[in-house]
Amino acid sequence: MAKDTKNAVVINDVEYQIDDLTQEQQTLVAHVSDLDRKLSSSRFALDQLQIGRNAFMSMLNESLSKQDDLVEST
Repeated sequence: MAKDTKNAVVINDVEYQIDDLTQEQQTLVAHVSDLDRKLSSSRFALDQLQIGRNAFMSMLNESLSKQDDLVEST
C-alpha cells in the first residue's frame, strides 16, 4: 500500500510520514511550518512597507522639487 504523501513532510531532502514521527517531532515540525508561514507573511508585509515608503519618499521629493522651483523663480 502506498504511503499518503499529503501526510508527509520533507526534511533535508528526506520524506517522512507525519504519523511515523514522535509527538515531539510532530510538534517541532508544526513550529517550523508555522514559522515558515510567518516569515513568508513578514517578507510580504516588508515588501509592501518598503514600496509604500518609496512612494511617499518620491512624493516628498517631487513636492520639495516644486517648492525649490518656486523659490528659484522668485
